[in-house]
Amino acid sequence: MISVDVTLLIHIINMIVLMFVLNAILYKPVLGILEKRAQKIEALNGDVAQFEENARQRQAELDNKMREASTKAKRALDGARAQAQAAGAEKLAAIRKESDSVKEKQLTDLRTQIETARKELQGNAAGFAQAMAGKILGRSLDA
Repeated sequence: MISVDVTLLIHIINMIVLMFVLNAILYKPVLGILEKRAQKIEALNGDVAQFEENARQRQAELDNKMREASTKAKRALDGARAQAQAAGAEKLAAIRKESDSVKEKQLTDLRTQIETARKELQGNAAGFAQAMAGKILGRSLDA
């Protein structure tokens, strides 16, 4: 059985002293180390959050610059395309004008040749008709 005597009191005092000694030697340093680790982790988490925010801001800036560059390039391309179309249309108009003038010149030359041939044929038609009639009739129609 348990006897209540001095040894029980010594054991109780021994346990209380052991509790204070362990608290001073073991628990407080370990708790201090854990507290410092928690503070470090919290500081690192804050730094990570700051770095992530900076990265988001830089990515947003980069996206804006890329969008602006893309818009600028598209405008330049559209301008170059419009300029090329205008130059092409201008050259096409010049070529059409030149071809129309060549066509008109050729038509005028052809009309002149036709008119000359017509006059020549009309002038020779009477003689040709007399010669043909003479060949058909078998006698000369000179009278």
